[in-house]
Amino acid sequence: MEPAAGSTRVAKSEQQWKEQLGTEEYAVLRQGATEPPFSGAYVNENTVGSYECRACGTELFRSETKFASHCGWPSFYDPRDSDAVIVREDRGMGMVRTEVLCANCHSHLGHVFSGEGYDTPTDQRYCINSVALRLVPAE
Repeated sequence: MEPAAGSTRVAKSEQQWKEQLGTEEYAVLRQGATEPPFSGAYVNENTVGSYECRACGTELFRSETKFASHCGWPSFYDPRDSDAVIVREDRGMGMVRTEVLCANCHSHLGHVFSGEGYDTPTDQRYCINSVALRLVPAE
């Protein structure tokens, strides 16, 4: 797993992550938890800008690719580029899903789903926890 182009891989101890992140942020980003549906700050957010990884600040998604999927979490149809995220198989919770991680710090962001008939250019839904993101409004 390589870092995003032009960046250096963030490597911190779990203690350093605990000191940097709040309790909920740590649970999601470092332990793979999921925030409750419809509870996150960015579920219905429409501000133009970019979404960064809350743990390391890497730009992950842009508002132009955000769409209303009505699933309870912010949804995007494409990351900012293919180097921004890493995807891997997740067999947790008795299901087979595709987990999405930040390519720079390997923090858990959420999951990506394909082939569900989304009216998007990619037919994908990157279902991302709000607490894993930080919105940077466009200037």
